[in-house]
Amino acid sequence: MRTIAITAILVVAHQAWAALQVDLNSPESIKRAASLVASDLLTYYHGSEPGQTPGILPGPPPAGDYYWWESGALWGTLMDYWHYTGDSTYNELITSSMLFHTGPPLNAYMPENYTISMGNDDQGFWGLSAMLAAEIGFPDPPADEPQWLQLAQAVFHTQADPGRHDMVCGGGLRWQIPMSNIGYDYKNSISNGIFFNLGARLARYTGNETYAHHARKTWDWMMAVGLMTEDGDVYDGAHTGVNCTDVFKAQFSYNAAIFLQGAAFMYSFTTGEEQSLWAHRVQALLDRTTSFFFRIGPIIELSCETPAAIICKTDMLSFKGYTHRWMASTAQLAPFTRDTIMRVLRNSTVAAVNSCRGPLHNGRACGFRWTTGGYDGLTGAGQEMNVLAALSSLLAFHEEGGLDGKTGKGAPLTGETGGTSKGDPHAGTGKGGVDPTQLVEVTTGDRVGAWFLTVFTLGTIVAAFALMGTGRFEDREGMAAAVENNQENKKELSIWYKIAREVIFRHQG
Repeated sequence: MRTIAITAILVVAHQAWAALQVDLNSPESIKRAASLVASDLLTYYHGSEPGQTPGILPGPPPAGDYYWWESGALWGTLMDYWHYTGDSTYNELITSSMLFHTGPPLNAYMPENYTISMGNDDQGFWGLSAMLAAEIGFPDPPADEPQWLQLAQAVFHTQADPGRHDMVCGGGLRWQIPMSNIGYDYKNSISNGIFFNLGARLARYTGNETYAHHARKTWDWMMAVGLMTEDGDVYDGAHTGVNCTDVFKAQFSYNAAIFLQGAAFMYSFTTGEEQSLWAHRVQALLDRTTSFFFRIGPIIELSCETPAAIICKTDMLSFKGYTHRWMASTAQLAPFTRDTIMRVLRNSTVAAVNSCRGPLHNGRACGFRWTTGGYDGLTGAGQEMNVLAALSSLLAFHEEGGLDGKTGKGAPLTGETGGTSKGDPHAGTGKGGVDPTQLVEVTTGDRVGAWFLTVFTLGTIVAAFALMGTGRFEDREGMAAAVENNQENKKELSIWYKIAREVIFRHQG
């Protein structure tokens, strides 16, 4: 009995000693702790091993726990780690992983292996990481490879295509891209938030006002449909079958944070009365984000993290980290938010570090729930990403120098303030494509041609469903692949096809 007691004491003592140690007042201590967490995080990555797919965490289910989009978020998290700490250990891995999934020839992060199950948010997360790389001066890819800004533009341009923005519910992006996917009938905040966010960032980086036009339009649509409120609430989404009148009012931190950061970019990009308007919007989102998700100190994912149980799915277990990262960026872009954000993120990070007491990773495995003062038993890549993001983001407030009144020291670069990444106004459109940053008028001739192509395309879809009934296509991927192959044979009708898609989408729901 005495032996058991002594053993228990030794185990507790070891865990207390091995738990992640950090002095949040010391940038060097934060960097050392972040280095350990980054190393622990990459123990979940096996893409460099024989037989594994480079650039992704194990998955998607049932092959592993993680969907494709979360790997795009992983590389963005590690980019921020490099940016704030200067540790280039993982830079080659980040670059090779980001380039492996670009999906040529469009290089818009729609690789063939994932196109059939692609969501706008899935594609968008990879685009966010490419945009981040341009803004923080992450080392540029080789000259013969797609460049960071070009990749971000390609993602945005494909999502700006009228075929993605049908007029069901008055506009907005759907969650899923293929019509055959469950979720195609859902317009959600994260897809539209990423589009808004990318538009604001591309406007600021390039100076192209048309990107800002798309961002404003998306913001207005979110407000009009009720997915966002004047008080700063951001709800999850709504279904097209009822014209988006059934708003699902679950609130997740990354939905709020993606709009908060995007609004801060718009604040930084604009001047005069419009800048004052964006300052008001930033403040409203910040007030609601802090009061809702940080109500007791550490961030809580309230829609799935309840006092009684954690019902968060694997992807939801990573949302806290994105929120920390995007709030830190907000403080750099809109300095009037700095004091509030610094206080909130610091308190949350204290709790995050205290969760890193699990038995894995030499006794410092990080958990998900940050409100208990200890480890909750939930370990994974998302949890490690959260803590890495929390630690790294605090370094944004240790930048030397003052503020210029509009943007903080260390704020994201632009093409005029040191950004070196090269863009392409036609990125994502294909050779000779229409520049999506220009508003194109559709002619009567285009519409007549589109009518014929619409009839043909609808016939193809009907035939595909008929084949499903015969057993030839046992899954939605097979059906969508057949339709996609048929479309591939009509590249010369690309403009008509885009119009036809819009006509089809307008009649959904």
